[in-house]
Amino acid sequence: MDFDDTSATGAIFVAAERTATQRIWKSAAIVPGLKRGLERSRASASLLADLVFPPSCLCCRGAVGSHGALCSNCWSGINFIEKPYCDRLGTPFAYDLGIEGLLSPEALADPPVYTRARAVARFADGPVRQLVHRLKYHDRMDLAGPLGAWMARAGRELLDAADLLVPVPLHRRRLMWRQFNQAQALAAAIGRARSMKVESNLLHRIKRTTPQIGLSRVQRASNMQGAFTVPDEAKPFVEGRAIVLIDDVLTSGATINAAARALLRAGAARVDVLVFARVVTGG
Repeated sequence: MDFDDTSATGAIFVAAERTATQRIWKSAAIVPGLKRGLERSRASASLLADLVFPPSCLCCRGAVGSHGALCSNCWSGINFIEKPYCDRLGTPFAYDLGIEGLLSPEALADPPVYTRARAVARFADGPVRQLVHRLKYHDRMDLAGPLGAWMARAGRELLDAADLLVPVPLHRRRLMWRQFNQAQALAAAIGRARSMKVESNLLHRIKRTTPQIGLSRVQRASNMQGAFTVPDEAKPFVEGRAIVLIDDVLTSGATINAAARALLRAGAARVDVLVFARVVTGG
């Protein structure tokens, strides 16, 4: 692992401490004296946690002011996606033409199945790739919270109009091997940030696809054909709903398109997409 166990354990400890305190806080809402005592206890616990596990950058482990943050160097290494961007694909434009809802040539030539996609940043070498890989391949579950919070801000317009969140599922065999689904972890973090419902059992991955790395765009689409389905018993919960699909990275769009297609066939009113990072070609 790129990070030592102490750093990861510290972040998990702080998250657990905050969650436990929040639960007690809610139960003590009607007792002002106990509430003040809990406030002092929470401050003391946070101070102790910072002394034992000093806040460190999520990427380079450099000193930062608070847990779950990036240092200035790593922050500057992230190429955030901000307006102006294609209203459909969420890919950035090189110039601001001052026109709302403008579509890119790619969106016009090959419209995606989903309605809109948004991402926090470009997927490229540096902090973004490191964060994604550490969450996905190195069991850094403590990263899901901060990454999910950034996604909640980047996808505000999608989430405001959505009924529920659906993480892109893994095939059961891959899930057994990996032991967790990074899309599920991100969806849970977004759900907490926005007080939104996360439904992980509405969409099933029924086809064990080969890895997409190294495949052409056409091959990726063929590989994902028929990969997802909505079980009959889940269709009443999908029909008429505005759904936001959650994943870590959007590359060619083959996986997201296949998942969105299955939800739309099951009666979803609209499917939008929110990811932490997306591949942007050119520009």
